Amino acid sequence: MNPPQYTVDDLLYLMARLRDPDTGCPWDIKQDYASIAPSTIEEAYEVVDAIEKQDFAHLNEELGDLLFQVIFYTQIGKEEGRFDFASVVSDLVAKLVRRHPHVFPDGTLHSKIDNRHTLPVDVKARWEAIKQQEREAKGKTGLLDDVPLSLPSLTRATKLQKRAASVGFDWDDIQGPIAKVREELIEVEEALAQQDSQAIEEELGDLLFAVVNITRYLKIDAEASLRAANRKFEQRFQYMEQHSARPLAESSMDEMNRLWDAAKKSH
Repeated sequence: MNPPQYTVDDLLYLMARLRDPDTGCPWDIKQDYASIAPSTIEEAYEVVDAIEKQDFAHLNEELGDLLFQVIFYTQIGKEEGRFDFASVVSDLVAKLVRRHPHVFPDGTLHSKIDNRHTLPVDVKARWEAIKQQEREAKGKTGLLDDVPLSLPSLTRATKLQKRAASVGFDWDDIQGPIAKVREELIEVEEALAQQDSQAIEEELGDLLFAVVNITRYLKIDAEASLRAANRKFEQRFQYMEQHSARPLAESSMDEMNRLWDAAKKSH
């Protein structure tokens, strides 16, 4: 017997049932925007993790978990009379139509245009101009005003740098950001020599920001790059644990270095 095929309407009904004050789930009833926000971040990362691992068998499930977060917020919004799922979808469609005049020339969902000769650079310029108009309409006139503080630091650094670069505040070539990394590393060493803990922290931040500028300039995702480095370190360290004759805590540094070199050759 095939399992039932549910729809978005069924999901909305389920969420309303979970939040029903009389017959719902006690845990779901207690939640609010802030309490489920950490889960939203976690679910988004699990989607990315499945994609990077090419674990497409589980991507469907992870996308469902992420969608559930949206449904949860919209149910709370509906209960408070602020918004609901329908209004979220409607506003999203309207925004995307507005931001794609090269696809929807009349500003309506079903209008069309022959776009075969539109250059990607033209599309990007229009997109940024429209987004700036939207920021100004919200009273955010500064180019960096709406970059969320809650973004992961590497992602936020990249976004800040991209915004600045969009008005020409950028390096002429890759040698600029590379030289900046060298300069910041020297300043870290100077702060270390002075044993100034506050300066060390500040200079390390500047160094990380400068490294992100290299990834941004080369169009490499800094978060993805660091996640890959984390996975590589994890695999190599696990190799060391598996091939060590004794627990690593009882091994000498020379022994661990030999294991590390062997791990690098195996991965």
